[in-house]
Amino acid sequence: MTTYHTTLASPVGELLLTADESGVLTSLSVPGQKGGRTVGPDWRHAPELFAEAERQLAAYFAGELKEFRLPTRTSGTEFREKVWDALDSVPYGTTTTYGEIAARIGASRIAVRAVGGAIGANPLLIVRPCHRVIGADGSLTGYAGGLERKVQLLTLETPEDR
Repeated sequence: MTTYHTTLASPVGELLLTADESGVLTSLSVPGQKGGRTVGPDWRHAPELFAEAERQLAAYFAGELKEFRLPTRTSGTEFREKVWDALDSVPYGTTTTYGEIAARIGASRIAVRAVGGAIGANPLLIVRPCHRVIGADGSLTGYAGGLERKVQLLTLETPEDR
């Protein structure tokens, strides 16, 4: 299966987007991301496949888009897919905790670390809003794209009148 890719400039740095042969978004990562992707030797540069993703990302960074509507496809364990589905339901401008995500998927409090691991393995940064997950004490805990990017994204999504 061929992987198609493009890069986009953004306020949080260069974004690397990948898609399958049908143009469905399979990952969005940033340089230096823990577990992030890097362009492979057999990948094909095909920016035309990403026109809608580019449009929606530009609108998001301009503060004009609150929910992405892009076809995506990821592959993970059943547990990771449940966690990732729960991330998709965290609304723009809000945050949740790892414990709340565990509760949403019916996992025990003991599973909070596993939830954190699944969130850290999210292949769709920004589009699947793992940056909206914070520590139970309100702290800005880990983010695969780097805490400085997490702060930027949360600041973007927080209305100034709060």
